[in-house]
Amino acid sequence: MTSPATDKVPACGDSHGFDLLVVLGPTASGKTRLGVALCKELSGEIISADSRQVYRGMDIGTGKDLEEYGDIPAHLLDIAEPGEEFNLFAFQRLCLQKIEEIRRRNRLPVIVGGTGLYIDAILRRYRLAEVPINPELRARLEKLDTGTLAELLLQSHPAQHNTTDLCNRERILRALEIALGEAKEPVLPDFPEFSPLVLGIRWQRETLKERIAIRLRERLQQGMIEEVAGLSRKVPFEVLERYGLEYRFVSWFLQGKLSHEEMYQQLLHAICDFSKRQMTWFRRMERLGVVIHWLDGEDDPLAAARRIIEAR
Repeated sequence: MTSPATDKVPACGDSHGFDLLVVLGPTASGKTRLGVALCKELSGEIISADSRQVYRGMDIGTGKDLEEYGDIPAHLLDIAEPGEEFNLFAFQRLCLQKIEEIRRRNRLPVIVGGTGLYIDAILRRYRLAEVPINPELRARLEKLDTGTLAELLLQSHPAQHNTTDLCNRERILRALEIALGEAKEPVLPDFPEFSPLVLGIRWQRETLKERIAIRLRERLQQGMIEEVAGLSRKVPFEVLERYGLEYRFVSWFLQGKLSHEEMYQQLLHAICDFSKRQMTWFRRMERLGVVIHWLDGEDDPLAAARRIIEAR
């Protein structure tokens, strides 16, 4: 793997005291809208930090909201086929490449997303290795029950795994494979230099729940069930169920395991719980040294962001 460029390339954000902007927040917080608005004002381009929006054809269930981007370039969307593996290493490598490409165009890279692990891997410069599939290790791990595998994973890298890593056995196996393999593989070269400004959108919990409910109803009306049904003709349900809550619960509905009402209520509850875990991850990032400037979603996040940028 070639080393990322280390010479700092002047970018539009430099005049504001930063050359990388990050907009993060829980699901349904409005981060894409804010990111696009700031791109328009700062000559920026968006880099998506979403572990599921990389997949083609997974649009409604992942909340891609492509219409929000308008003429703003957006990167790391629709770059993999459902069923393909896309992991933290791949994201970090591609994100660093896009940061450098955007800066060379004298534009501002703006990372937007809610996958805290992905964002943290850039801001805190995780030292990751590319680890291939290891059949021998897999054979040994397959003999262990899921609870034991999850405990091994947390022991291997307790600071780098959020609760979504523990949702299904296949993800635990792959994460363990990577964790155990990194000790034997060469690590990434030095990161390029950048000075980030991190903005976060937060809402009162009850208000965010209402926003999540509205968004879920809209997605169902837009054809989320039909999207999953179409994908199931190309990818088995057991694979689709790995791609997040929407695909898991709708897959169960399509297989007759849940009624429509059960699917809706359980999915809504699960997304609300997931939004809490996202905020827990962001708070953890702060404890580990990432400075996040929080914006009140119920106020005017764009105006607040402008004030922070001007002060910076």
